[in-house]
Amino acid sequence: MHYPRVGVGVILENAQGLILLGKRKGSHAPYWSIPGGHLEVGEPFEACAIREIEEETGLQISDPQVVAVTNNLETWSECGLHYISVILHTKVDGEPELREPDKCEGWIWCDPRMLPTPLFDACRQGVSAWLAGRCYLPAESS
Repeated sequence: MHYPRVGVGVILENAQGLILLGKRKGSHAPYWSIPGGHLEVGEPFEACAIREIEEETGLQISDPQVVAVTNNLETWSECGLHYISVILHTKVDGEPELREPDKCEGWIWCDPRMLPTPLFDACRQGVSAWLAGRCYLPAESS
């Protein structure tokens, strides 16, 4: 790949302040990550977030807000894929379903300040920026 691709990740926060993480299978295994996927051509970030959350978890979300942008150089150095990720946040009610068992082992709710490891690069950077109230943190800061 000779240019970065765009990913979208979504920080889903429940009423207890916990966020949803899944353990990835296949691509990017064995990393833990917030749900998300690829931005389609002509698709708004918010529409991508709503679509990906429904596809992966069955949860219906509304009004996701962009909270961070990540430059995923760790992923690029590990596997040669360079992504820029747009991270959105929204509150959610309900419990997730495992809709893509070929891509994810399962979903867990986690304290955003005590996440399991290893964490997917975009997730680690995005959650760190969100917690810091910053849109972007340079790689050495996250």
